[in-house]
Amino acid sequence: MPATSGCDEGVDQALVEKAMDVGRIREDFPILGREIGGRQLVYLDNAATTQKPRQVLDTLRTFYETYNGNIHRSPHLLGQEATDLYLQAHQNVARFIGAEDEREIIFVRNSTEGINLVAYSLLSGGSDQMGLAPGDEVLLTVAEHHSNLVPWQMVRDRKGVVLKFLDIDDEGTLDLEELERSLTERTKLVCLAHVSNVLGTVNPVREIGKLAHAAGALLLVDGAQSVPHLPTAVKEMDCDFLAFSGHKMLAPMGIGVLYGKRALLEKMTPMLYGGDMIADVTLDGASWNELPWKFEAGTPNVGGAIALGGATDRHSGRRLEGAVDYLNRLGMDAVRRHELELTARALQGLRAMPGVRVVGPPQAERRCGVVAFQVEKDGAVCDAHLVAQLLNDVGIAVRAGGHCAYPLMRRLGGGGTVRISVYVYNTVSEVDTFLGALGEIITHKLL
Repeated sequence: MPATSGCDEGVDQALVEKAMDVGRIREDFPILGREIGGRQLVYLDNAATTQKPRQVLDTLRTFYETYNGNIHRSPHLLGQEATDLYLQAHQNVARFIGAEDEREIIFVRNSTEGINLVAYSLLSGGSDQMGLAPGDEVLLTVAEHHSNLVPWQMVRDRKGVVLKFLDIDDEGTLDLEELERSLTERTKLVCLAHVSNVLGTVNPVREIGKLAHAAGALLLVDGAQSVPHLPTAVKEMDCDFLAFSGHKMLAPMGIGVLYGKRALLEKMTPMLYGGDMIADVTLDGASWNELPWKFEAGTPNVGGAIALGGATDRHSGRRLEGAVDYLNRLGMDAVRRHELELTARALQGLRAMPGVRVVGPPQAERRCGVVAFQVEKDGAVCDAHLVAQLLNDVGIAVRAGGHCAYPLMRRLGGGGTVRISVYVYNTVSEVDTFLGALGEIITHKLL
């Protein structure tokens, strides 16, 4: 990876070059060899979903070709093997985020389902601590993804809780003093994204958690845009809940994680009811299984979970590599450094273009690898979808629109944005290709 100018915002170039052989990494991702409109694909939509390496795809195929059986039910060898591999996936994900044990890891479909699980459980009220009453407060921010907003609107409408919202400044940063002033004895929960999917802002969740806990509130962190990109240690963060999605970190779609502190999960009411989440059932009632199965009703996405967490066949020693294994091999510190380099390069190039307005923090080190922007020409904001389509015409995949964060887009002045987002297989050359194409579009194709 060549050294680049203007990318010194907290980035040690020598460490980046030593730590990540991006050319070798790219060989693991078959889709990157595609051409779009006769051009080599430049995939810069990783905040929406990431591509999958051969190792993870092989694990998914191997599970269904070799080990496929239903877990916790069947006494035959396939059922036993599938159950053990699935348990190992819980254990490996727990280690990846620094959780106490696998009982604190609940496999769900995605971050959205994980947040909804917490919302429905609090709505049902398993205990005084883990329930909400009319007049209780849930504290959010204006920058939340709809997945961490709409569930709480549902809770408000059904239970009469009060939703309070923290604002951001012009650089997309939260005011911790405003947070402290907003916390009251009725605040039961603080919910926010660790990283904004629009602004890229890395929020100080550890400090926010200290303030929340001092006020007697719990902290739920939406980690969809942080766990794939930053070293994560839930004990150090001291969050009570953390939700994230496998498909944003090299794993298949349809598998996600809700982490919760064991003492809290024990008190919570399940969201789904049926097979495998019960300890006993009579015609008069039921009792719940132990963690984490209490929250994993029905047949789960076993193959997807193993493709996320990885596992080993204890009899043959065969390794089924998961996305967590792949990221661990790269090293999350190295992932972070690599993304800082690419983000700084993109910010530098976009700032140099007339008519381009970048939203979010100006410094790369205050962001993850997300950069959203608007293009103005002749005093008007250009249609973000048109810009994205013109980029697609030359093989560059980006996202455009409101990014499932409509209140934030209104706070930023209205209109959609174009968003690029980078990951481990992206290169400086790809960022430069994007910048060059955008410059051509602004100069020659936007009326």
